[in-house]
Amino acid sequence: MTATSAEQDVWGVLSQVRQLTEPALRKAVHRLPEPTRTVAEYHFGWQDREGNPAVGDWGKGIRGALVVACAQAMGADPEQAVPAAAGVELVHNFSLVHDDLMDRDALRRKRPAVWSLFGDAQAVLTGDALLVVAMEILAEEPTMLQELCDALLSLVAGQSADLAFEQRTDVNLDECLAMAAGKTASLLSSACALGGLAAGATPWRTNALRRFGYHMGLAYQLVDDLLGIWSHSSVSGKPVGADLGRRKKSLPVVAALCADVPEVERLAELYLLEAGPLREAEIREAASLIDRAGGRAWAEQEAQRQRTRALAALEAADPEPEGARTLTALAELITQRHW
Repeated sequence: MTATSAEQDVWGVLSQVRQLTEPALRKAVHRLPEPTRTVAEYHFGWQDREGNPAVGDWGKGIRGALVVACAQAMGADPEQAVPAAAGVELVHNFSLVHDDLMDRDALRRKRPAVWSLFGDAQAVLTGDALLVVAMEILAEEPTMLQELCDALLSLVAGQSADLAFEQRTDVNLDECLAMAAGKTASLLSSACALGGLAAGATPWRTNALRRFGYHMGLAYQLVDDLLGIWSHSSVSGKPVGADLGRRKKSLPVVAALCADVPEVERLAELYLLEAGPLREAEIREAASLIDRAGGRAWAEQEAQRQRTRALAALEAADPEPEGARTLTALAELITQRHW
């Protein structure tokens, strides 16, 4: 598939922000004591599993890019936003290391996850260390630090709810959306607000950017859930079907379970708490049932609704024209991946 001009431009923005932010990330990680530093450098793709230097993938850097792009859209130079961008990316990677451990996901960015290679204890310590250096970067910016801490508390609440849902059979859509708001939307929302704060934007414009990130984050989670069920590991970078295998209450699943259709009875049977992990054939059956019960269609429609609300919030922030184009392109990239 040939990339459009807009897609090429936004990938260029991501590349530029990664180059701008990576020195700050490397400096922060270099402060860590061994062996935590080596584990963190593996996670970021700067070392291979044997400890040799590597030019790996530490992700697209979307959250850092949102910080910088929002700051620029408010009239600031990109360099003003680098500390906040680095802080957000460190927090994001802290959450990934811990999420993989809690969810027992063995792959991250198409490589063995930290816990699966270095053990649970090192995964906990490395995630903790990344969080500490993230806080350190913003220690001299109390308003920014408070913004990020608020997002972290929401993130913890969302992740806690996600884990608790695995032990419940009565999860409703409102609860599930609130979980996604904490687990995913909170950090994207904070990244956009941090861009506004770095630029010295008014509280009104900063809050509009915060809403932009929030709705974009919900759309992102909906798309991520769809990818987790109906995509391939080559696209998602994680084992497809693993969430279904663990009976996780993702948004398409809960939407299906709440539907008044015949398929719900069999899907509920597959999600019985007393049973062990779903087998491969059962995962395929569950995916089909969710689709036929309307879970897939609902998630696709809700993702589009959240995208529309995100773009309305962006317009309310009154960004500079070039900044508006960049942020719109980033939003499209984030929320319209193919599944």
